[in-house]
Amino acid sequence: MKIIETIKQMNVTFNARLNNRQAQRMKKLIVGQHVSDGMLMKLVIYFLLAIIAFLYLQPLLYMLSTMVKSSGDLIDPVVQWIPQKLHFQNLSDAWRGLKYPDAFKNTMMIALICSIFQVASCAITGYALARLEFPGKTIAFILIIVSFLVPPQLTVIPLYSIYSSLGVLNTPLVFIIPAIFGQGLRGALFIIIFRQFFLTQPKALEEAAKIDGASVYRLFFKIMLPLARPAIIVVFLFSFVWYWNMYYEPSMFLNQAYQPLSIRLNLLEQELMGNKLINFAVAVGKDPLTEGPKMAGAFLIIFPPLLIYLLTQRWFTEGIERSGMVE
Repeated sequence: MKIIETIKQMNVTFNARLNNRQAQRMKKLIVGQHVSDGMLMKLVIYFLLAIIAFLYLQPLLYMLSTMVKSSGDLIDPVVQWIPQKLHFQNLSDAWRGLKYPDAFKNTMMIALICSIFQVASCAITGYALARLEFPGKTIAFILIIVSFLVPPQLTVIPLYSIYSSLGVLNTPLVFIIPAIFGQGLRGALFIIIFRQFFLTQPKALEEAAKIDGASVYRLFFKIMLPLARPAIIVVFLFSFVWYWNMYYEPSMFLNQAYQPLSIRLNLLEQELMGNKLINFAVAVGKDPLTEGPKMAGAFLIIFPPLLIYLLTQRWFTEGIERSGMVE
């Protein structure tokens, strides 16, 4: 009997330990050893990320859904996201209303030329501020930062007078000339990016090149500029997208003879339907008849920079990490 009781006691102890291990394993699975590796915390993180992703993607999803809706779907309150039938006529109307080939050529020329000039001028300026010694270097850097902080609305009237006196108003030169001198759209920010990148490079490279007799120009173009490829990619993409999307500056300095896509989008509704539709839209509080073409026009405008980003995403991410922008 004593042996049987001992065996029962051992069995009870074994089951208790087994249950305790299972409980510990279950607790480890749900809560985790640390705060971030438990299933419960992962569910909370995924839930928050899903909400944030939806907030960012919701305008894009609305645009994609609306641009393929017919007028009937836009008026029908039952139809929210998925149209009853895909209506691609909106894309055709937007293409025609935007005068897409001409507006695309104008926008591409401004964005591409200005981005290339801005990368070159900002790289040279950033290197000079990072590595060279010259009188007034600190003051120059402070002025660059101040120019970054000044809103463009404060400088639009003086710039308008300067461009008018130079005879370049209503031409792409109003954007190309500042880009050549590193003061284009957000040029100060790009100078700071290049300066920070060159500051992180080891001085041993330059010292070795100087011992071999390399001049400052050869040092920059042969050694430092190739190393700055990540910063060049980041600055070029940022500059291209900002020039592509700008609206305020073209509305001030360009007339109807030379309009980029951002200005054409604002005129799309009137271009398609005239004042008659505007009166209708004011009467009903919205304009369902042109909501589809307007969303299709927005899609046609964002598609080229979106495609460039998708093709260069790997280099862009690498450039962000290596250019010091994360720190």
